[in-house]
Amino acid sequence: MNARLRSLAVLATFTLALPALAAPNETVAKPVKTVVQSVRYSKDDLAIKQLANEEQGRFLLGDDWEKGTDAQRKEFTQLFNKLFSKIAFPKVRENFKNLASITYDDPVLDGDKAKVSSTVIIEHPMKKQEMKLQYSLVKTQGAWKVLDVAVLGDSMLTGIRDDQVRPIMKQGGWDHLLNLMRQKDAELSKK
Repeated sequence: MNARLRSLAVLATFTLALPALAAPNETVAKPVKTVVQSVRYSKDDLAIKQLANEEQGRFLLGDDWEKGTDAQRKEFTQLFNKLFSKIAFPKVRENFKNLASITYDDPVLDGDKAKVSSTVIIEHPMKKQEMKLQYSLVKTQGAWKVLDVAVLGDSMLTGIRDDQVRPIMKQGGWDHLLNLMRQKDAELSKK
């Protein structure tokens, strides 16, 4: 094969491989985009399915996660998802009423962890607002899931852990935490 044909063959192979090379970035970013769009259009159940539930529980409860029974961990995850969708998602939707655009940076991969940054532009009648968000993802059971989001550098999960979960666990452990979560869920369900 002459040099020109070899060059064309290499170029053709590279061109055919481009979609495969681009696919991992989209595979990583897709859960983030799904969460954002699902919350925006009130498809909260779909958004919740994109979250790394067990990893969130491990982060929020630290060493106490392993001290809980399977039933306690399962109930915690279910209640956390319910409370999160009832408290956080409506606030996000309110901001999105004036959404102008969302742009996503390419994911930054580190083994089974990844970060995806985005810029959200809100065109509020009073002022234009630009928010920088960074999503943390983990690969679990072969799929990428959203673990956390940081707004202006502040981790959502760190705030929940430090301001709510840790103090409650110190007061009364798993039973106290789950009881308070059940009460808050019942209270929010009445509204």
